[in-house]
Amino acid sequence: MNRFFRAWTILWVVLRYGLDELVLSSFRHPWLHLLRRILTIGRRLDAPRGQRLRQALEELGPIFVKFGQVLSTRSDLLPPDVAEELARLQDRVPPFDPQIAVDTIEKSFRKPISEIFLSFERQPVASASIAQVHFATIRDRDGQEREVAVKVLRPGMKRVIEKDLALMHMMAGWVERLSSDGKRLKPREVVAEFDMYLNDELDLVREASNATQLRRNMQGLDLLLVPEVFWDFCHTDVMVMERMHGVPISQVDKLREAGVDIPKLARDGVTIFFTQVFRDGFFHADMHPGNIMVSLAPETFGRYISLDFGIVGALTEFDKEYLAQNFTAFFRRDYKRVAELHIESGWVPANTRVEALEAAIRSVCEPYFDRPLAEISLGMVLMRLFQTSRRFQVEIQPQLVLLQKTLLNIEGLGRQLDPNLDLWSTAKPFLEKWMLEQMGPQRLWSELKAQAPRYAKILPDLPRLLHDYLQRKDQGQHTAIAQELLREQRRTNRLLQGIIYGFMGFLFGLLAMQVLLRWQGF
Repeated sequence: MNRFFRAWTILWVVLRYGLDELVLSSFRHPWLHLLRRILTIGRRLDAPRGQRLRQALEELGPIFVKFGQVLSTRSDLLPPDVAEELARLQDRVPPFDPQIAVDTIEKSFRKPISEIFLSFERQPVASASIAQVHFATIRDRDGQEREVAVKVLRPGMKRVIEKDLALMHMMAGWVERLSSDGKRLKPREVVAEFDMYLNDELDLVREASNATQLRRNMQGLDLLLVPEVFWDFCHTDVMVMERMHGVPISQVDKLREAGVDIPKLARDGVTIFFTQVFRDGFFHADMHPGNIMVSLAPETFGRYISLDFGIVGALTEFDKEYLAQNFTAFFRRDYKRVAELHIESGWVPANTRVEALEAAIRSVCEPYFDRPLAEISLGMVLMRLFQTSRRFQVEIQPQLVLLQKTLLNIEGLGRQLDPNLDLWSTAKPFLEKWMLEQMGPQRLWSELKAQAPRYAKILPDLPRLLHDYLQRKDQGQHTAIAQELLREQRRTNRLLQGIIYGFMGFLFGLLAMQVLLRWQGF
């Protein structure tokens, strides 16, 4: 009954804000178009459709707001005006009763709150759809008093999320069956991925582990501060981390008055992003201004401070190689290589004509190169490319949604700080270094180290097999052992030959690459 009432509420909001024109416009069934005409009779829909969609999602509640935020990154799925409006969605909800937060903490640790914290501020300092944050003081393992931030999960969220997600899964199935673009856009996969993100955010131990990993990765960079997690005070519903002091990055005037180098701050943000993506393959995927501060403390002056680690992204080696080659080819204007990469990766059908895809990509990218690199918006190029992709049945890759979202956030933040930010000149060193590592001696050495256990297991077995061959009298066993010896000898020979040929090939390839780079002046 509750599910039916919620479904009716969603339908009423859809009709009230005139979203039927957006939802039904791509459906191929004639009777749906007739229904759309009937439903729109007598209504005045003066506001732009993107604004109406944003307002509807805000009225439907925090889960739909979060879904709209994720959806705003899918510029391949939405018209530009709609995507731009959804990007304005803010995850702001009123705080819940502080006593409920206290009860949640005491239930989690089975202790009175006075035995957990030296002090606890009942008034929350931040509130969102999933959790809210309180300041407190603890005594750590070394006996020192530490200021901390306590994140407490909003009660009853799992039940609310499960209901709304069940309806989203149902609606995604309808879209996939009825919409002409349904199969290509993978709505069920998009909702399934959103489902995974939300459930990850409901486990604060997972968020704590994300923060710990990012802190470990960033320790040597000296550009980013990640709060320390106090594991003795963490639970599925409660997370306690170091309290960070800084100025929100959106307060640019205040940062400038404090003496922060704003253009450097913009470049540092891009450096942090590309380091996390191409060096670590593990990146903070929710880097909007509300989750970023800047330190003004003398010892860490001008460094970024990251908060909220509920959503992180991870890339495979294949994903990183694909992205690095695409970025490099794009900025070299090698559109044929961009087209070939799309085909090689399986993003477009194998029978796609390279020349046709190359021409489409050129028509999108070439106008931007009439401008200085500092004026090129990589986010806008991506948006245009995804819109063009419809003609070639490009299959959307759900695993790269977070990367696209974060790239757009970083670029927007960087340009807000410094309108003349040259994204490419900042990213280029990382791409060049990563490509060299893929083809250089470091890659060869890492591959040999990775295969070493297998080789180490094969070589000691050879004397045993030879001994067994000499000791056994049965001819059948002699034959089997001799064949095994022969196979092992062949494997060893192939291994040695592969190492020799690989090293020689690497030397020739490195020489050719140096000649090519000098010739192209890259």
